[in-house]
Amino acid sequence: MKQRQAIVDKDSPISISLQCEWLNLHRSGLYYKARGEKEENLKLMRLMDEHFLKYPFKGVRKMTVWLNEQGYRVNRKRVGRLYKLMGLQTIYRKPWLSWPDKKNKIYPYLLKGLSIVRPNQVWATDITYIPMKKGFLYLMAIIDLHSRFVLRWSVSNSMDAAWCCGVLKETIARYGKPEIFNTDQGSQFTSEEFVGILLEHEIKVSMDGKGRALDNIFVERLWRTVKYEHVYLNPATDGIELYSGLEEYFEFYNCARHHQSLDYQTPEQVYNGTYAEMVKEAA
Repeated sequence: MKQRQAIVDKDSPISISLQCEWLNLHRSGLYYKARGEKEENLKLMRLMDEHFLKYPFKGVRKMTVWLNEQGYRVNRKRVGRLYKLMGLQTIYRKPWLSWPDKKNKIYPYLLKGLSIVRPNQVWATDITYIPMKKGFLYLMAIIDLHSRFVLRWSVSNSMDAAWCCGVLKETIARYGKPEIFNTDQGSQFTSEEFVGILLEHEIKVSMDGKGRALDNIFVERLWRTVKYEHVYLNPATDGIELYSGLEEYFEFYNCARHHQSLDYQTPEQVYNGTYAEMVKEAA
């Protein structure tokens, strides 16, 4: 990873974006720097993240009570700030914590009762908090819901719309486009820039119901898998180490990890249809 980064020439007339594409390297890998927080807050955030994965119905009040039971003297205001910083949202209707921009249009949820039966029918995305030994970063992933194939992922130290738009453009450039694209109502995804890319490519826009994380359940399951199978077991010391580890893990997740829900196929096999071809040839 570090060797590939060293190859990128920022003074070259060839754009950094094109150089990264040739090297199969995310541009974010050149720029990210972990976000800092007080050491005690980082510890709280790590505890909250693990607890929230097990109990995603817990809002700020219940999380505050739980932290106090663990011996941490924190109030709701502090926990609420950390919830917002981490981008956490509970699965029941409550004061909204993804902070949509009221100026932006909210689109209806299109996946209720929909049979997702083929690749590139529906894509979905979300952002999650990733703890490190010192500081933290955010991880964004775009997945194909039929195959669970992670089409593109990226890390950043801020959840801004420009970053999300860049990842979306890269994904469409490589894989084409889906019929429907589903997000939550976060300001990054309701922004004119992000929605504009979808509409420009004639992609139907779907957004989760307010405060209903289960509308995007497949991405939520991905976050649990990534964190329990990799992030918590291999806490990164810096952004480079985090990126390198995630790069290796997502390669395993897509190409070698057999999913029970996919009849023990890998996401890559389902997305590319290679498993069906193998069965057909064997018969």
